[in-house]
Amino acid sequence: MLLQLDPPLPLETPKGPGFAHVLVDYGPEHDLYWTVFLDASGECWTFSNREIRAQRNITLGRVNVAEPPPVAKGQRAAELAAKAPHCFNGAPR
Repeated sequence: MLLQLDPPLPLETPKGPGFAHVLVDYGPEHDLYWTVFLDASGECWTFSNREIRAQRNITLGRVNVAEPPPVAKGQRAAELAAKAPHCFNGAPR
């Protein structure tokens, strides 16, 4: 399932802060994936649920936000390929 977030959600990611515009849910046995546009560069990245955190929000009392854990190089691509192999191996969709 794809869900367009309206309004986009501000998130902390391993690559810096950004806004999530799309949420991807492959089902109950999988992580949620957040498609985020980074503030600093405008780059578009997809992060799993365990890689992101909500940004600091003083109004809601969320003043200390933990840094997202670092991700090993190539780990994200391997996870995504395992979840949706048809998107990564050139097979027809």
